[in-house]
Amino acid sequence: MIANTREFAALLTRWQHRHGRHDLPWQQGENPQRDPYRIWLSEIMLQQTQVATVIPYYRRFLARFPDLAGLSSAPTDAVMALWSGLGYYARARNLQRAAQCIVSDFSGEFPRHVASITALPGIGRSTAAAIAVFAFDARAAILDGNVKRVLARCFGIEGWYGEKAVEHRLWALAESLLPEGGENEDVIAYTQGLMDLGATVCTRSKPDCAVCPVNNLCVARREGRITTLPTPRPKRAQPQKTVSMLVLRQKNQVLLERRPPSGIWGGLYSLPELPGPNSEAAAFASQTLGCELRKNAEVQTLPVMRHAFTHFHLTITPLLVEIAKQQPAAQETGMVWVDLQELDSAPLPTPIRKILAALS
Repeated sequence: MIANTREFAALLTRWQHRHGRHDLPWQQGENPQRDPYRIWLSEIMLQQTQVATVIPYYRRFLARFPDLAGLSSAPTDAVMALWSGLGYYARARNLQRAAQCIVSDFSGEFPRHVASITALPGIGRSTAAAIAVFAFDARAAILDGNVKRVLARCFGIEGWYGEKAVEHRLWALAESLLPEGGENEDVIAYTQGLMDLGATVCTRSKPDCAVCPVNNLCVARREGRITTLPTPRPKRAQPQKTVSMLVLRQKNQVLLERRPPSGIWGGLYSLPELPGPNSEAAAFASQTLGCELRKNAEVQTLPVMRHAFTHFHLTITPLLVEIAKQQPAAQETGMVWVDLQELDSAPLPTPIRKILAALS
């Protein structure tokens, strides 16, 4: 195993120099791999999100908040609006919280050590290691989802890597694979190579084993187990949740409600949820929300919207109610009337944005 681990690092490092990714936006500019802010932003955005999806969001976010101080002092709604559509919104909330911690606790200087980085909101062990390697020449192991797949296949690691014992084994392996001594650039190239290999070659389906730099070491390839390693997550029935939401429209404006800071879509604006049967929509709009309905107004059912989260499926039935007169939305209620033409700048989850797009 020792000989294989040393060969693994050497092969992967050489491959990354020749064939790895070197033109991603966060790798460009003057000495970009030494800018912890850019590295941190890209690593957070890349959690559970593919590079092609991240790139336009990264560019827009960096254009609006080019440095840590700007992000720290920005209005939360502005941060969430730029994140809208990228999903996993706790990442955006934690990103700003971490920026504020760095300003208050580290005088605005990004911490250099893995332990200090890990202590920041929203940064786990693997992300902290990646930041420390690329920004500060640290010698630290990463273990994101792609890397887990690479190591499980190459070294024949059995078991679902969501289990603690399997994850512990993978961490021990990841640390043993780090290049020994030499220039720090070897660790940087090796770490980037692991990311590149998992993202572009050793993919979840249809991996391109013919061009893999470590295919001669790979247990899964040698034993014909590419489709069974890593061991998949045990299947469980996904819970189904249904909800009716009110689309209260007065001329060209709709009523939005800020969601609680935790839970799904935390901190974003959504449509008011109806607590009971659909037939109560008009009464809820007038009695609970204080809106004056149009004479003979009817509740119109809009096309159902379905959305899959990681742990459950959500079905939304949007109910359109035309309003004759708005009840002014008090700031403390978290509700606000928004013009349909201004929704692009509002922090909305994707399903709600799609529902409202059909009205404009």
